[in-house]
Amino acid sequence: IHSIIPLIFIIYFLSSLITINSVSTSQNFDDARNSQRSSDVLQILNAVTQYTSEQGNLLLDLGDIAYCNERITQIGSGSGNVDLASKLVPDYISDIPTDPSGGTAQNTGYTICEEPTGKVRISAPNSDNNQNITVLR
Repeated sequence: IHSIIPLIFIIYFLSSLITINSVSTSQNFDDARNSQRSSDVLQILNAVTQYTSEQGNLLLDLGDIAYCNERITQIGSGSGNVDLASKLVPDYISDIPTDPSGGTAQNTGYTICEEPTGKVRISAPNSDNNQNITVLR
């Protein structure tokens, strides 16, 4: 019985370390995906801003982008989405980024809308840990 108690303690200690490590690793993956999302929405906004700052180009030219207080428009080439790639690639951005957790060209996992003030908002609604990832310009 004296040798069983230390063995139980060691097993308990090791299982605690494994649990802590797996939680930490999961958090690191979440943080990495959110960091990628932050970079992606900024790249998209920069491309949209560059496009609309050129003479003769309007936000409306990019497609049916709703006002933020009405609805949010999905970015992608799929039905009902706004296809930014058709106007922005390759002159303003090399490719439209997709969400690291399953975004596709048809539905990137990112959204775009226009604020009533005329500013453009790009968001990553599928962020991990409910982090708000939005850029506005």
